[in-house]
Amino acid sequence: MTAQHNPASIPLLSLDAIAFDSETTGLDTTQARMIQLGAVRIVHGEVDESLSFQQLINPGVPIPPANQAIHGISDADVADAQSFTEVVHKFDKWRQNSVLIGYAAGFDLAMLKREKELAGLEWVTPRCLDVRFLVNLLAPNLPDFSLDTIAGWLEIPIEHRHSALGDSIATAAIFVDLIPRLRERGIRTLAEVERACDRFSEATTREAQIGWLDVHEAKSTRTVLERIDSFPYRHRLRKLMNSPPLMIGQHVSLRDALAKLIDHEVSSLYVSADEAGGPTGIITERDLLRQFRRKGDSAFDMQVRDVAVFPLQSLSADAFVYRAIARMKRMHIRHLGVHNSHGEIIGALSARDLLRQRADDATLLGDDIDAAESVGQMSAVWGKIVLVAKSLVAEEVDARDIAAVISRELCALTRQSCILAEREMATPPPCPYAMLVLGSGGRGESLLAMDQDNAIVFAEGEPGGVEDQWFAELGQKVSDMLDAAGVPYCKGNIMASNPDWRMSIKGWKKLLKTWIKRQTPDDILNCDIFFDAIRVHGDINLANKILDHAFKLGQDSKQFIKLMSINACKNSPPLGLFGRFKLDNGRMDLKMGGIMSLFSTARVLSIKHGIRKRATPARFKALAKKIGKMLTTMENLREAHRIIFQIILDQQLRDLEAGIPLSNRVAPASLTSLQRDQLSWALEQVPNASNLLGDPLSRG
Repeated sequence: MTAQHNPASIPLLSLDAIAFDSETTGLDTTQARMIQLGAVRIVHGEVDESLSFQQLINPGVPIPPANQAIHGISDADVADAQSFTEVVHKFDKWRQNSVLIGYAAGFDLAMLKREKELAGLEWVTPRCLDVRFLVNLLAPNLPDFSLDTIAGWLEIPIEHRHSALGDSIATAAIFVDLIPRLRERGIRTLAEVERACDRFSEATTREAQIGWLDVHEAKSTRTVLERIDSFPYRHRLRKLMNSPPLMIGQHVSLRDALAKLIDHEVSSLYVSADEAGGPTGIITERDLLRQFRRKGDSAFDMQVRDVAVFPLQSLSADAFVYRAIARMKRMHIRHLGVHNSHGEIIGALSARDLLRQRADDATLLGDDIDAAESVGQMSAVWGKIVLVAKSLVAEEVDARDIAAVISRELCALTRQSCILAEREMATPPPCPYAMLVLGSGGRGESLLAMDQDNAIVFAEGEPGGVEDQWFAELGQKVSDMLDAAGVPYCKGNIMASNPDWRMSIKGWKKLLKTWIKRQTPDDILNCDIFFDAIRVHGDINLANKILDHAFKLGQDSKQFIKLMSINACKNSPPLGLFGRFKLDNGRMDLKMGGIMSLFSTARVLSIKHGIRKRATPARFKALAKKIGKMLTTMENLREAHRIIFQIILDQQLRDLEAGIPLSNRVAPASLTSLQRDQLSWALEQVPNASNLLGDPLSRG
């Protein structure tokens, strides 16, 4: 799959960008000539001065003394310099498709355009941002917006002022400093910042009158996508794995191991954990061949434990195929284990099983999040989510499958944030803990308008104690990293940085009992979110222990089930007389008035009937088998869920391109006639969810 770089939806932190500047013989863009071009690259939200460009240019005309006094470049300095044609060829090759960041960039763009026209070269307006406008968004009351004033406001030193590279480095540093400030204002992506800068259209018009170019002229560029191989994003490892895996003991001889490989016609064996409960390992045919070559016949009597590799790399059975392809590619391995929710190895996967997949397509996302060493690197990978979503929509992949991919990456991002945050802590964890992702992320149903919903359970410790203080700091670091990487803070403060969502297993058990016994509206809401939890990092047994406890408490409380049922039925779809859509400023909330009733109904019935599936479609499917009645209603609700999901995702992709803040609000005017008919039918099904619950108000 290929795409234009820097689509509108890319987060600013992961923008492929360069800051640039030029020095000229004057300020009249119709007469002046360029004498120096400089630039520096911005990588993962940091200025990388090792990736810079600066070249003098012979303008073919004298440099006026007044201008020499400003930039210090004389006729003698450029006498042996290359022509603009030679320099710009190098610059374009170095720049590629990066977004340009400039100060008073309209002037530099106009100079580039004029020089290219004089040289007979094609001019294509690049995508560009001007830091003056960004600063004006944040600090409109500065005395002026000169480069020196802006740098002084941000306490950024400028070295080699009025050299193209020196001013480029200062501009780059300003842009990097503005990114978190813009994020605090809800401006996170290229399209959002361009939309915010629309208010300066009068200023760009005035600049155009003096010969400058409009820096936002290219903002409407659309991302062009080729077809993507969607198989790795739709299928999970449990479908491809070989199960059960072939296991062998650590004390078995290599002679017997070789015989087992030959007898079963496989290329690897998994090695059982030792008596102390260590990790599972792996031994492959290549491992054996290397030993036989090195040691000859004596190798046959060696034990498996002397050759095997520990630990075995493994992924969850619910992981998507693209994850396995990417993990093998990144770690240069040919075999993976597949584990269940308890961490037990239940399957084997080899490169041969994945030969039909094209790795380059599948690893657009890959597992690069797991290899990220900084927030900037996580953001760069996270920015690819939108490209994958667009491509899979074009392939007509079910929006619920796309949501599952997004959710898996959200969980991976949360896990990697924990790992990076632990490294920053002064001491190791004081006791075992588990990080949980809650709500839509836990269900595998996050679309692009997600925020953070997470919690921590730790083995022991009291509120405000040593353990709690350690996990409070960890939770804050994780929340900050996720926000910087592209997942905003939860508006409801459902994050592990909040003590209400961070406590010991003893504290969680007490709180769950309170939630289920007291049963206030807030308690019901919190329980709703918690019952969708999935462990993403840390002690898997600790996580399973508290989740098992929660389901047991919920299932045993008839009053709790009743109140959960009432809560699931409280929202009505936005339909009026004759099936007309009810709109608020041209839009309607399809989460509150659509999918919320569906996933809430599936959740409460799953608790009631002891079904531990997380995704709404899987819950409905399991309920149909368990209950054995109202099958048509449940199938219609599953289809309504799919339709509403697809329409929300399509709207979010359109809003991303337009720089409109993401939400679950859809504008029916943007839908086709067929989509409006489908949506109307889907919303008509929503009230039928209450039929599955019976009449909760009448229950004792």
